[in-house]
Amino acid sequence: MLQQVMTAPGVIEFNEVPVPEVMPGQVLVKIQKIGICGSDIHVYHGKHPFTKYPVTQGHEVSGEIAQIGQGVEGFSVGQKVTIQPQVVCGKCYPCRHGKYNLCEELKVMGFQTTGVASHYFAVDAQKVTPLPEDMSFDEGAMIEPLAVAVHAIRQAGDVTGLKIAVLGAGPIGILVAQAAKGMGAQSVMVTDISDVRLAKAKECGADYCVNTKNTDFGDAMLEYFGPDKADVIYDCAGNDITMGQAIKHARKGSTIILVAVFASMAKVDLAVLNDHELDLNTTMMYRNEDYLDAIRLVNEGKVTLAPLVSKHFAFRDYLKAYQYIDDNRETTMKVIINVQE
Repeated sequence: MLQQVMTAPGVIEFNEVPVPEVMPGQVLVKIQKIGICGSDIHVYHGKHPFTKYPVTQGHEVSGEIAQIGQGVEGFSVGQKVTIQPQVVCGKCYPCRHGKYNLCEELKVMGFQTTGVASHYFAVDAQKVTPLPEDMSFDEGAMIEPLAVAVHAIRQAGDVTGLKIAVLGAGPIGILVAQAAKGMGAQSVMVTDISDVRLAKAKECGADYCVNTKNTDFGDAMLEYFGPDKADVIYDCAGNDITMGQAIKHARKGSTIILVAVFASMAKVDLAVLNDHELDLNTTMMYRNEDYLDAIRLVNEGKVTLAPLVSKHFAFRDYLKAYQYIDDNRETTMKVIINVQE
């Protein structure tokens, strides 16, 4: 079978390797689709702080069961599945208390351990989540980023009836906006500095879309949410400007949740954060319940994923996919690799 390997930043090779042996407790997945995310792009540019080379990438994935290992129950050959890419110790305090997404020894497939970018991938059955048979493989590959969004919404508790602001209209920001609406939020405002991305957010159901190059964020909050402003603000852009907007204009005593990863040390006004008794919360990946809810939201039509797919590339054109993303940053949402082509 073919396996992708990034040997250095911007350098991708394909190697012929044996189909992996399926050990007891494992299943063999025939990989169909892989999504490229922002963290993958950091690896491509040599800017991911926790990834060494060579590395086989791929963590947003869909496929079908090709073989079932000894002792595995509940799966069938040909069944559509996705894979949760966390590799955890199971022994540390977070793992022992059900928060394995915060494992002290956390590794993620495609970054600190081998990713799924190959024709077949053997994996522990407990990391495999079934997909509905009528769900497309494209949608299946996007359950992972949607699970990120679902987990982020959960960090605010029950959002039923709440007014939500989402800063950043990239794929994660738009998924957070959709997840908020799907999980009961009253209304959602999305901000960005790109009209193209904001149009995509509107297509995906955002109630209000604001270009903060032209409109002050605080003014938009008052216009669309009234004097009580937003109940929760999600920073899905992750920079001093957006976090500064959130802290400056949040309703006193309300909540800000950081979803994006800051690329550099933040310089924000913690004095205002303190003075306004704001809750600054964070979110990290997902757990199994987030995958299940992500699948449910798509199945119930509360989240639509197809508008976020920008382009497909054949498996051997992995490098061209990265080059396309670099050349079309503003207009690109999600690029999908067709592994079996």
